[in-house]
Amino acid sequence: MPGPLLETLKGTPQNVAPVWLMRQAGRYLPEYRELRAEKGGFLELVYDSDAAAEVTVQPIRRFGFDGAILFSDILIVPHAMGQGLEFLAGEGPKLSPTLLEVDLDSFTPQYERFDPIYETVKKTRAMISDQVTMLGFSGSPWTNATYMIGGEGSKDQGKARLLAYQDAGRMQAILDAIADVSITYLRGQIDAGAEAVQLFDSWAGSLAPDEFERWIIAPNAKITAALKESHPDTPVIGFPKGAGEKLPAYARETGVDAVGLDETLDPDWANAQLPEGMPVQGNLDPLLVEAGGEMLPKRVKTILQAFEGRPHVFNLGHGIGQFTPIEHVETLLRAVRG
Repeated sequence: MPGPLLETLKGTPQNVAPVWLMRQAGRYLPEYRELRAEKGGFLELVYDSDAAAEVTVQPIRRFGFDGAILFSDILIVPHAMGQGLEFLAGEGPKLSPTLLEVDLDSFTPQYERFDPIYETVKKTRAMISDQVTMLGFSGSPWTNATYMIGGEGSKDQGKARLLAYQDAGRMQAILDAIADVSITYLRGQIDAGAEAVQLFDSWAGSLAPDEFERWIIAPNAKITAALKESHPDTPVIGFPKGAGEKLPAYARETGVDAVGLDETLDPDWANAQLPEGMPVQGNLDPLLVEAGGEMLPKRVKTILQAFEGRPHVFNLGHGIGQFTPIEHVETLLRAVRG
């Protein structure tokens, strides 16, 4: 029997919404901090399959979440495509050389970098019960492209947006290449044991409507169609953070099975605008979980009521913050599960 999360993603509402949280394996957990201190750098931890599987399972042991999300990073795709990647303490990821400095074909692909990620999926799947859904993921092409072009995160993704306006043909070639590699990567995760996968488009919100159609919807539709061809029974969750009023078009046109909602969306609006019966995920503000207080269970109830009758996975509007108290997560779970 599939677990409640997988059932929900396949379109069957549950009496109690299944729960997983973006970035649920991470720095807010003392057991994670202990292992991270032992292993050293973040990238070293991601590529150590035994350690990464242990990190993936830590929040399942502590909270009994309904899904285990692979512990990895969206930038594994650019790294496997041959771009240099390092995580600097206090500065975040740095990629070099950037695609403003060199052409994509100057990189030497190292697709063997995917192998330890697949191994993490296998090891995790063996460590969790059948009722816990194993979730894989990849960054979406636009979001990965913004890092590959800019070399780091930015507030407005200005370098990538400027390139898209100045040389749309080059941007198309970059996104096509990322999409092709992402398809291979996600198929490998599914073959290794992932039962559902999520496409993270963390920087989707920076694009104008026409650009959103071309650089967000079209590449995600390409990936989803390819996955449906090879793995038709594996649900695909699309998460275009910041999509706003463009979310219904994304839901209709990409072919994804479920959509994630960030914290800025009114859940009643989303319920009214999204295709009937489409599973949704989200949209609690991660900062409210960090803040706690009486507003937290009230907001949880508001979100649950908005999606009553629709397949709904309870989640956050983005990743849980590193300073979130454990007891606030426990309050959230009591509010969802009663």
